[in-house]
Amino acid sequence: MKRNIVIAVVTAAALVGGGTATALAVAGDDDDSTSVTRTDDDRDDRGEERSDDRDGDDDGAVRAAAPGDVTAAEAVTAALKHTPGTAVSAELDDGSWEVDVLAEGDTWHTVRIAPDSGKVLGAQKDDEDDAAEVRAALKGASVTAEDAAKAAAAKGTVVSVDLDDDGGDKGWEAETRASGGDARDWNVDLKTASVTPDRDDD
Repeated sequence: MKRNIVIAVVTAAALVGGGTATALAVAGDDDDSTSVTRTDDDRDDRGEERSDDRDGDDDGAVRAAAPGDVTAAEAVTAALKHTPGTAVSAELDDGSWEVDVLAEGDTWHTVRIAPDSGKVLGAQKDDEDDAAEVRAALKGASVTAEDAAKAAAAKGTVVSVDLDDDGGDKGWEAETRASGGDARDWNVDLKTASVTPDRDDD
């Protein structure tokens, strides 16, 4: 008795939603048939969407909103360990923390810290000439940049802390980001570390 092993191998190929579908029909001597249809477009599209999400244009905004494992306070600590002095500002910028340090002899340094490991990525001298103003603003202060960053962290993820040495309202200014990405500005008192909303913050 003659046995039919394969009746048809490719019976149809059509475009389905922008992809291809291939149908196979296989039969034995009992005339029972099994049809298997596999659509590749869905899996390919999902893979492309995942790839697009990872490589999207919002990566910079996400990094800014989420500094990683290293907080602003920890970045200041790491920078001062590398370059002793007085930290005057810390900002998450271009994928790394940048901490400005006023060292002895009124020499300014910018120390870059990796936001995921806390390692020093580099340091350079800066040509700043406001050392006298900074030292005058911090005279009698008991709250450091690290302290200010820790205090502001109660309001959200701190992405920058900076000394405001202008006018009569001297103090630390901090910017935080909420989980949704909303930015808020805060003032941190130089003596009490109390955190209040910045009056100029909209």
